[in-house]
Amino acid sequence: MQSFESSGVVTAFEKTGRGEPIVLLHGGEADHSMFDGLAPALATHFTVIAYDQRDSGATRNPASSYSLADLADDAAALIRGLGYDRAHVFGTSLGGLIAQVLAARHPGCIDRLILSSTWKVNRSPLDVTADVFRTLASYRGDTIANAPKIAEYFFPPDYLRARPELIEIFRGSTRDDGQKARRGALLAQPVAADLASFDRPTLLLAGADDRLIPNAETFVLARDLVRVETRTIANAGHVASIQAPERVAEAVTAFLNSKKKAA
Repeated sequence: MQSFESSGVVTAFEKTGRGEPIVLLHGGEADHSMFDGLAPALATHFTVIAYDQRDSGATRNPASSYSLADLADDAAALIRGLGYDRAHVFGTSLGGLIAQVLAARHPGCIDRLILSSTWKVNRSPLDVTADVFRTLASYRGDTIANAPKIAEYFFPPDYLRARPELIEIFRGSTRDDGQKARRGALLAQPVAADLASFDRPTLLLAGADDRLIPNAETFVLARDLVRVETRTIANAGHVASIQAPERVAEAVTAFLNSKKKAA
């Protein structure tokens, strides 16, 4: 992996492919490796930058609290630090929240935006799917025993039966207690994310079988956006980028290439 330093944060990233740049923002409990299937599928058409956020993977940052705004600023610094005026941005789940704040704070950094399996900034997960998040919180008291139950909120049961090794993702975490605490405190900090003036084309993408974030919570973001399309990935759960990377790449590529047809 390569690294880029800005404001005391050493961001680890992988850069592959050729063409227009697209930056991938991972989910809350993941790191850049969640895109190990998606990045190669996109790299045939684009320069793909998959990076680790603060307290994730190989990125190193000060042991102090931070907000979604700080994570959005990190993304903007990475885009500009790699020499790009702007890049396409794909954010999934928590990464989608960061991408929304990036669009609000640094709209000039974004060419086209893809928000996947995410929800509106400043809306508590307990307001999105209260029963689901309360159940997951109880399961996380013993992730070793409850990993199969946790996994079913992220992947459809039939898919897990075919890929049982994915359950291991949910048995533990490589983050230490400080890292977990800082990541866990992110959503408790309100942040400005007004997208009313963001006029770049945006795709709202959702897995049809997402049990964690209902499709309606993702698609309601269309009300805040000027130029928006929606698309659903059939038979996919919350982590479509792992479950169906080729189909996600197909949807993303079609959306990004549509600007060439419109030009």
